[in-house]
Amino acid sequence: MLEGVKISIRISIIFLACFLIITGCANTSENKYGLDKNNPVAVRIWHYYNGVQKIEFDKMVYEFNNTVGKDEGIIVEAFNQGSINEITEKILDTANKKVGTGKMPDAFMAYPDTAYEIAKLDLVSDFNKYITDDEMKEYIEAYVDEGKLDIGNNLEIFPIAKSTEILMVNKTDWDKFQKETNAEIKDFETWEGISNLAKQYYEWTDSKTDVQNDGKAFFGRDAMANYMIIGNKQLGKEIFEVNNGKVTINIDEKVMRKLWDNFYIPYINGYYGSYGRFRSDDAKTGDIIAFVGATSGAEYFPDSVITNEEKSYDIESMILPLPKFKDGEDYMPQQGAGMVLIKSDSKHEFAIAEFLKWFTATDINIKFSIKSGYLPVKKEANNKEAIQNKIQESRTIDITEKSKDSILIAMEQEKYYKFYSNKAFHGGNKARNILEKSMLDKAKADRDAIKIQLDKGISKYEIIKKYDNDENFKKWLDELRNNMNNIE
Repeated sequence: MLEGVKISIRISIIFLACFLIITGCANTSENKYGLDKNNPVAVRIWHYYNGVQKIEFDKMVYEFNNTVGKDEGIIVEAFNQGSINEITEKILDTANKKVGTGKMPDAFMAYPDTAYEIAKLDLVSDFNKYITDDEMKEYIEAYVDEGKLDIGNNLEIFPIAKSTEILMVNKTDWDKFQKETNAEIKDFETWEGISNLAKQYYEWTDSKTDVQNDGKAFFGRDAMANYMIIGNKQLGKEIFEVNNGKVTINIDEKVMRKLWDNFYIPYINGYYGSYGRFRSDDAKTGDIIAFVGATSGAEYFPDSVITNEEKSYDIESMILPLPKFKDGEDYMPQQGAGMVLIKSDSKHEFAIAEFLKWFTATDINIKFSIKSGYLPVKKEANNKEAIQNKIQESRTIDITEKSKDSILIAMEQEKYYKFYSNKAFHGGNKARNILEKSMLDKAKADRDAIKIQLDKGISKYEIIKKYDNDENFKKWLDELRNNMNNIE
């Protein structure tokens, strides 16, 4: 009898324990950060993805909200804020409480210079609070280092997807040109080689008509600031040398002359061109047949050329590595904005971190990268085999050859090129904008002036001499230095 009572008591204790566990779980679905799946927290993200990138990012947000987010009590709301320049302006205005602005988002996409300005206002939180050292070791070191804005170990920018630059070529028209002129494809490897090809192409197209000096431009370039910054680095100089947030601007005359000779001079001769908003626009109209742009823009490379006569023809694309200077070092730009976390409470901050860790998980990040043209941020995901295997495994991934080639070429570049991005500093956005416009704006204005003189029948040789000289170069260089020194 006594033994039976003991057994009965034990069974009652077990049932009571199970009841307490079950009811306890039912009554408190919260975790240590206060998340409750029965009362989910909504977090707002501002981003600048457009087109294909926006479509894929929205899909990822939807998937998260209906899986991990649903289980943990997180709802992510993602809002496009236009271009990178537009989101930068809006976040700076909002942070500084400009009249007419509203509430800051919980997180936003930004490059280091913008994040640095927001961090100075003491508005940025540290992702290290929500990610372990072991988790962080899974990410590519260069991407993580870019997200550390000061001499401390705080991670102010979380890497989510990166890009670099590649060379995109209209293979159909290149083949015609190459066949008739024996132009060397290896010339695409260097800036000096591209200058040579562009001259050949201009002269070849000029010879196709009876009109003098009506040759066509061969090459164009997006992101002129990258040409200036990476060009300096390839040639052994760092134009923005940053230590503890203080910048020293190094404008080396010899290096700048090299940049000038391989962009400004070909441009004023008509060998290079810049007409639409992006160089992919110029490729679509047939105004150029090659350009350097971001991997994330490869999807916009045209499948056909539409001429001024409104005739069109299909073209193939050819993706090649980023050129470098003949005697330069192997550097390529590290770009693609990361996510910045706004200080709030641990519930909202943790929710953002959970989404970003999910988004950068190997399989998820590869899927996004394949469709968007960005590079995955984890070591495990950032290799050709992983990308190719994912494409072969999944029947739901529809990717164009040009997008796939851009990612694979970029990953191949990583084997012998080093990533570079300068550290953030006060006035960094303004300094970059100066580099973006300085040489290009002068080249465009001078080319327009030269065309007017050519139309008047003046000798091209005599005209070009007025621009291709030491005096003109030094005048431009002095103006660049002056503009840089006046950055506030």
